[in-house]
Amino acid sequence: MPSSLGSHTVSHTSATDSEPVRFVHTSEARRLLPSASRWNSIEIDFNLLPQSTMANDSIPSQYSKSYQYNLVITDKKYFKRCLYISVSTVFLILALLLLLHFLPSKHHHDRPSKNLTLALNQALTFFDAQKSGVYPNNSPVKFRASSGLQDGNSGSKPVNLEGGFYDSGNNIKFSFPTAYTVTLLSWSVIEYHDKYADIGELDHVKDIIKWGSDYLLKLFVPPHTTSDTILYSQIGSANSDAKVPNDINCWQRPEDMDYKRTVSFCDNTASDLAGEIVAALSAASLVFKEDNVYSGELVTAAEKLFESAITKLDPARQGTYTKVDACGGEARNFYNSSGHQDELITEQLSDPCKFSSRNRQSPILCLSGRTRDSGLIIQRPNLGAARLEYAATASFLSKLYSDYLYLLRSSGRSCRGFGFSLDMLRNFSTSQVNYILGENPMKMSYMIGFGDKFPSQVHHRSASIPWDGQYYSCKDGEDRWQFSKDPNPNLLLGAMVAGPDQFDKFIDQRDKQEFTEPSISSNAGLVAALIALHAPPYLPSSKTKGMNLGIDQMGIFAKIL
Repeated sequence: MPSSLGSHTVSHTSATDSEPVRFVHTSEARRLLPSASRWNSIEIDFNLLPQSTMANDSIPSQYSKSYQYNLVITDKKYFKRCLYISVSTVFLILALLLLLHFLPSKHHHDRPSKNLTLALNQALTFFDAQKSGVYPNNSPVKFRASSGLQDGNSGSKPVNLEGGFYDSGNNIKFSFPTAYTVTLLSWSVIEYHDKYADIGELDHVKDIIKWGSDYLLKLFVPPHTTSDTILYSQIGSANSDAKVPNDINCWQRPEDMDYKRTVSFCDNTASDLAGEIVAALSAASLVFKEDNVYSGELVTAAEKLFESAITKLDPARQGTYTKVDACGGEARNFYNSSGHQDELITEQLSDPCKFSSRNRQSPILCLSGRTRDSGLIIQRPNLGAARLEYAATASFLSKLYSDYLYLLRSSGRSCRGFGFSLDMLRNFSTSQVNYILGENPMKMSYMIGFGDKFPSQVHHRSASIPWDGQYYSCKDGEDRWQFSKDPNPNLLLGAMVAGPDQFDKFIDQRDKQEFTEPSISSNAGLVAALIALHAPPYLPSSKTKGMNLGIDQMGIFAKIL
């Protein structure tokens, strides 16, 4: 058998078991391949090579790695059995794969099931829709323009209070939730700076924070020899029973406002408001620490306010801003403060297991309060609606807490006898965000624009009135849009509504603000939760030294000596 041939075809039929086995000889590997034996019933021809008209021994084959086999099957029964088994195995594997794919996951809260990058971008966009003052031309929100340019000029001593954010669906600017919003957004950037940068949202969130911190700098007037400290607490009126148009009883876009906008202010005894503004300015200074001038301006203002309202003030005079009518009387029904101790952190905490815009006490979570089987945490069951704000901030804090516990090599902690592990914290955090984004009994995303189904009648003046270049009066707004059953003409992208009641029921009606109204403080909690749960940036394993959490390990502790 010439060794120069690439391959030889061997057809062999054996009549007896004792006949020796024949081989196919290949020129490449110089190996002997056993030929088939005892196959005499069915012939299977694998013609893998082009048929040549030349004799096999004339030239070496150019297909030196291929073989032509004429196989002969000797036993049909065993061949069919082998074939059936092979086909059945393939179908069984396919069936198992399909079954695993379509079966509902038992632990569907173990990881985020949503596009968190998209959700985060949209949640930040809501703040662009809430901006007051000279509106930026590059804003992604196209149904807004400059407004509130005369804010602060209505009093006997005019002052420039232009800027900031409209609090919710009305046109009021509340200082307390604005400061809280800046604090919480800044906190999330300080902790998860790399995550924001990795998904291209760092500049976006810093722009929002600076829009708020620029306004906060205007709210504090330091004391002079002839004057006391002044803290501006509110722009606009919240008196719904007033006989003249105001920001509550008039359904009008902020661009069309032509009624008088009152200014409320406090002295340095508004300890909770002062403490919240100090926290916001301090946190923002860390966000902008690379800008020495601006960061220094924020720190200086924070130190002066802290000195005036806290360190040099008799503790007996420290108080709550909503208890003084001229200061926060109108805010009482919207942002009634729980007290000033949580802002100052100077006294025993009454409830260390809650955190919100009204209560910034120690962020340790009690995870046992939930509604039925839906998984949504209810921390204030006395409210008409469940207030998704609490679920969002609980999600943020539980994930952040689990990240710090991991860095400390701790497996868990306990609060008031209730123990929880890292997995419990993370799963809980994910479950709250997934609920908000659509995994709930209503099968509805409570963030506008996210998913296929979300509220269409958000309680929001700008979103509910067409952006068509026409002026609309208070009466136009009330008669044509406030109580209309039509969907909003403008999409308030990223706004998280107040949410369902404690029985998971949601009413999508514009005049049911306890369900459909968004707010900047609520969205701040949602943004923080989304970035905390977002996947960290990819880093080579040699640099991570363990799990990469995307968290700044120094974070808020960087300035503590």
